[in-house]
Amino acid sequence: MKNTIQIILGCVLGLATALVVPYDVQAEEYTYSVGQGFEFSSGKYGTNTHTESIYAPLTVMVSPTDRLGLSLEIPFVYQSNSNVVSSIARGGMQGSKTTMLPAVGMGGMSGSGSGMSSSSASTNQSESGLGDIILKVVYVLLPEKDSIPQIRPTAFVKFPTADKSRSLGTGEFDEGLAVEISKWFGDFNPFVEIGYTVQGKSAQLSLKNYMVYDAGVGYQVTESFRPILLIKGTTSPADGASSLLEVRLKLKYQATKHTGMEGYVAKGITTNSPDYGSGLSVFYDF
Repeated sequence: MKNTIQIILGCVLGLATALVVPYDVQAEEYTYSVGQGFEFSSGKYGTNTHTESIYAPLTVMVSPTDRLGLSLEIPFVYQSNSNVVSSIARGGMQGSKTTMLPAVGMGGMSGSGSGMSSSSASTNQSESGLGDIILKVVYVLLPEKDSIPQIRPTAFVKFPTADKSRSLGTGEFDEGLAVEISKWFGDFNPFVEIGYTVQGKSAQLSLKNYMVYDAGVGYQVTESFRPILLIKGTTSPADGASSLLEVRLKLKYQATKHTGMEGYVAKGITTNSPDYGSGLSVFYDF
């Protein structure tokens, strides 16, 4: 794991990077960006106990061209107990987000693996630390023109930098590909994104590959303010886990020429989705 972290941090220095700027066709493009996010969620995730979690990613990005972007997401993860295992649910244009897989009683679980014990002594303890680092490549395959929508694929790799013995990650590499299609109609900006994630094989978790999807619409109220209503979901990411589905209201605000903010509130619908969640991120372009 130490070697992996060193490689990733080396990539950060090599890229000389910063944060993925929330997409806004009216905003000026910048080569570099950096930002900090903070997300909170709470739910039972198919267990008998509520788990509160925090996902705080530092994201850095460089755009070698106006159509190509490279980003690195380095998250801090906290969860109030070890009844669940943190896992990245998606890595497309709408952002990465941890989901929680039940660590106790899941199909394929040994019940005594690292971080998977069903004893109250281990499951009631809170855990925190470095999460799984995500490297993304975004490319505008087809720019928006007249009646033609923009088509933007995203490829990502999740590195298993989180400590699986403390239930902060699955300990496996994941890879995925997603494609977003969006189009402006006056001040309205509908979009849809669909993708597929290939998960690594785990001796403790019955992980399986899954599809991801996002769909929604934004409305440009002013030049600097845009609310967005969307749904986010995946098929089941593991045996014994439900599909994921949540409704989210997101607000984007360009405070200055270089600084922007993004916040959201969310309500989960399915068993393994959080009961509710919220988040705030601040980014700086240069």
